[in-house]
Amino acid sequence: MHNTEYSSFSKMIDHSLLMPTMDQSQLEDGCRLALAYDVASVCIMPYYLNRCAEILAGSTVQPSTTIGFPHGGHTTVVKQREAEQAIEDGCQELDMVVNISQVLSGNWDYVSQDIRAVVETAHAAGRKVKVIFENCYLADAQKIRLCQICTELAADWVKTSTGYGTGGATMEDLKLMVDNVGQGVQVKAAGGVRNFETLKQVKGLGVTRCGASQTQAMLDQARAALGLTPIVYVSSNAATGGY
Repeated sequence: MHNTEYSSFSKMIDHSLLMPTMDQSQLEDGCRLALAYDVASVCIMPYYLNRCAEILAGSTVQPSTTIGFPHGGHTTVVKQREAEQAIEDGCQELDMVVNISQVLSGNWDYVSQDIRAVVETAHAAGRKVKVIFENCYLADAQKIRLCQICTELAADWVKTSTGYGTGGATMEDLKLMVDNVGQGVQVKAAGGVRNFETLKQVKGLGVTRCGASQTQAMLDQARAALGLTPIVYVSSNAATGGY
């Protein structure tokens, strides 16, 4: 029972390895930590995705990466090519940033076509897409419209933030997103979920994924709360990975 309960939390976590100053040893270490704690995925810088997929091969931890990250201003053709390369490199889940400028400009046809290009590329290859809004810059009406567009396009998740904007996930935004996506579209929190209590709170709202760099501390707290033996994993690096 407790192992099943633990997995219900660990499989919410996308372990973030996106800090641009992380070196290869830190990326390797982060992938192995994710394996030890049996998280949902490792979200890693695109250049190291192929190696990440090699490390995670044969496990239930998925390799994932970012598209149009972190500002969303790449042209659509560049985002689509990034998605194609990520798929070639073994990516199973792609976290793409909307064109924030076009959202703020109200150019919804552009926004929709931009998202569509990545979603259709990924789905054609059997991969999944999380669409990042960067809510700290948006009004509620814009967040709701994005939820509607992502539902129309059958995106797999909508996601609050990159973790590199001026703010991350809030309970209010998460509730708004859960309430405004359609059937089949899940919600991911990013930025601000750093302990087990907060993880439980967002799970209670209906959130199914969280981007996190404090994975080890958060899941150590989960195991302690569930009465499970600690996982013995000693990281050789102190750097955090974002979010």
